[in-house]
Amino acid sequence: MEILQPPGWPRPKGYSNGVAASGRMVFVSGMVGWNAEGVFESDDFAAQTRQALQNIVQVLAEAGAAPAHIVRMTWYVVDREEYLLARHAVGAAYRAVIGSHYPAMSAVAVAGLMEARARVEIEATAVVPGT
Repeated sequence: MEILQPPGWPRPKGYSNGVAASGRMVFVSGMVGWNAEGVFESDDFAAQTRQALQNIVQVLAEAGAAPAHIVRMTWYVVDREEYLLARHAVGAAYRAVIGSHYPAMSAVAVAGLMEARARVEIEATAVVPGT
């Protein structure tokens, strides 16, 4: 995988401007912060983010992929201010689950998610290099 950083651009914090990769593509549907039984254990934004990221890692493992193979993530949040207020705890949760790997990312504030109790939904795309 190659991180794409145009010369002279400031280095982004917590994501990459672009990623180039080749291999087996793995697409993970939007994951919310519920556990394997489909139960929300918390309404806290950072806690739901941690669980959603853990869910992504579990799906990736089914394809033989790891967090380091993620090339793109899209985050949907129901409250922009809640996200910004929780950003330090979200960053800690991200590093605990994903590590210090920062793929291309987008974050979008939305009016609502299909699961009414969900505070965040995260999609991921990974590319597993050929063997």
